[in-house]
Amino acid sequence: MLALFQTIDLALNLYTWVLIASAIFSWLYAFNVINSRNQFVNAIGTFLYNVTEPVLRPIRRVMPDLGGIDISPIIVLLIIFFLRSLLWTSLYPLVA
Repeated sequence: MLALFQTIDLALNLYTWVLIASAIFSWLYAFNVINSRNQFVNAIGTFLYNVTEPVLRPIRRVMPDLGGIDISPIIVLLIIFFLRSLLWTSLYPLVA
């Protein structure tokens, strides 16, 4: 059972880093720091968008419009932090 908890924790940790990378990539893209016509950059951007958008889209629908500020990644990161804390403090002691 410990292996299952560690695998779920690792997946949540990896998704946290993907969310951070997606946010940084969107800033770099918005400020034209990276070349959007480069095929490799475009592939990275498409991958990050396809991985994060299914999770961020429902949160964006519920959130009020804050102008140009998108705080949905922060909300997802808080949810991930909550799930990881719940996993290790509440569920793991029940099966260990």
